[in-house]
Amino acid sequence: MKKYILSLAVLSAATIFTSCDDMLDTDPRVTDATQATFPGKIGDVEALNTATYSIMNTMGGGDADTQNPFYWWEVMSDNCYGSGGLQDNKVKAMHHLVEMSSDQYQQAFILLYGGINRANNQIETIDNVSWTGNEAKRNQLLGEGYFMRALYTLWLTQLFGDVPLITSTTITEEMKEEADAETAIYPQILSDLVSAKTLMSTAKNSGHANKYVAEAFIARAYMFWAGFYKKVGELASGSAPAIDLIEQEGCPGGSLSQAEVVNGLKDIVASGAYKLLEDYRSLWQYSNSLLWDEAQDGEKHAYAFIADMKRENCFDQPGMGNGNDEELFQIQFMNASRWGIGGDVANGGTYSTARMYCNYLSCWWALRVNGNNGNRDYTYPFTQGWGQGSPSCNIWDDWTEAEKTSTIDPEKGDIRKLGSLIDCRNELTSYTFVKDDCEESGYGVKKWNGVTLDALTGDTPWWHAVNPDFKGTLDNPMQGEHFEDFYLMRYADVLLMLTELTGDASYMNQVQARAGVKQTPYSLKAVQDERRWEFAFEGIRFNDMRRWSGKDAGESCYAAQALEAQAGKKVVVKGNTSDLVTMKHMTCSWKKRYADTNGFLAKPQNQINLMNGKLKQNPGWDAANPETQYVDLYN
Repeated sequence: MKKYILSLAVLSAATIFTSCDDMLDTDPRVTDATQATFPGKIGDVEALNTATYSIMNTMGGGDADTQNPFYWWEVMSDNCYGSGGLQDNKVKAMHHLVEMSSDQYQQAFILLYGGINRANNQIETIDNVSWTGNEAKRNQLLGEGYFMRALYTLWLTQLFGDVPLITSTTITEEMKEEADAETAIYPQILSDLVSAKTLMSTAKNSGHANKYVAEAFIARAYMFWAGFYKKVGELASGSAPAIDLIEQEGCPGGSLSQAEVVNGLKDIVASGAYKLLEDYRSLWQYSNSLLWDEAQDGEKHAYAFIADMKRENCFDQPGMGNGNDEELFQIQFMNASRWGIGGDVANGGTYSTARMYCNYLSCWWALRVNGNNGNRDYTYPFTQGWGQGSPSCNIWDDWTEAEKTSTIDPEKGDIRKLGSLIDCRNELTSYTFVKDDCEESGYGVKKWNGVTLDALTGDTPWWHAVNPDFKGTLDNPMQGEHFEDFYLMRYADVLLMLTELTGDASYMNQVQARAGVKQTPYSLKAVQDERRWEFAFEGIRFNDMRRWSGKDAGESCYAAQALEAQAGKKVVVKGNTSDLVTMKHMTCSWKKRYADTNGFLAKPQNQINLMNGKLKQNPGWDAANPETQYVDLYN
């Protein structure tokens, strides 16, 4: 097991937020130091770089319904319901594209601007240090600064649309104005990514970006811009326009064409630096060798789904799992969580940092089963948790229908389906529903669910058995001891983006072959399906749906229709399996809410007030309109 990118000592060298009241009220510099004198040595720049990355840990380790955009995008898609308990109103509001409070989505807004400001500081102060003899390191760190600014800005504008474009730690009045995403924000994002590509090396550095990572995200950002804003329905036609770039270090200006985006992806393929793992299951912690050993040895329980794997392909074996050859970029975690870190809610803050060093999704998406925590007869090999954002009936039903047209092993089907979802009724012993749950489909998220062993007790995750001397730092194994990387870019995405951009099915066929499904010729639908199956619950589906729809496409577009297909599905509410509830939208319809909002969230009213009118609410989020407001369907 490799260890991870942050340390508490490094974090203490860079403040997180001095206030949560203003999106611009952040200071990533060391206490009592000034921008003129800090950084003073290379190690200081590296500390700033670590602080810039750490925003991702805060999002990934905090409460998923309040600050994790990757979770949000799955819950907002047709892959997941809101579900959870009756009291879990935030996640249900999100799933129905409404709000339960005027500042529901504020925490991610603040965190992303904090990350942007840290990146700006890193870029601006890079030459406070003498780099003589270390020019390559200087360029790498500067490139990472540009990359992270682009990434945080991309996520921010995909969530909230037109927002202030902040490119300096000195905030001008002009910067406080909303920028147009299509004509101003995306050109800056792609310019930053081109700068990153130019400045960074190709060397792999655990948890950090490199040239190839930048090339992959150039494609992701460009494809969203071309599909959503320029309304290019099928990129394989080659009809997407070039986007104008901004001249800055590493980016000469000019424009970026679709052909250049394709060449960047082909550069990744030609490098041989990344590859698909032989077995899809190797990507996920449920395939760890300790659980595999239990399956082979005939212990009390045996997890049959991984019994046929090669042991050398298990998650914790060399080249597999965390740090594997398929992941280009990811959020990494380590055993350093503490209650009450920094501005955590426990200390009066409004965002959560207590578990920022663990993958809290492993608890958030974990099974909400029977209420008997730790009872292996109900959940083995999975731990239990909050059970919010449960998989929808739609993804299971759609996937099952797709399997009928594939040439696959009829006993296994598409390995990715049961590699991604827990079929609770058939995989778990004595599965029952919880009495205060709602919108339950009977499926769980296998990719991220915490995993345990017969050799452990309670809800103790398998990580405890990796090292006999392991001691969790949070003193709450169920919540704080999950260290599976969260993938932000995998090589499979490089291949599928290449097929979508070029129409060359050979790239997609590699992904299909690994899954054991029929290798098909190119069609847009084939790419759409492959992306949904391959990246289920990885935070990609919702923005794929949006770019395949185009902005202002109305209720008949791909996204609106896919979301509306949830209506009429039968789900369990309050544990009552004898009287299933028909899914319906809580205020109007999913297709109307999508059409009204284009998939953007409500900007926090608190931030609108603080910006004195410079920040404007997104269309479809008039708080006086009851269609935008949470309604309790189940109490």
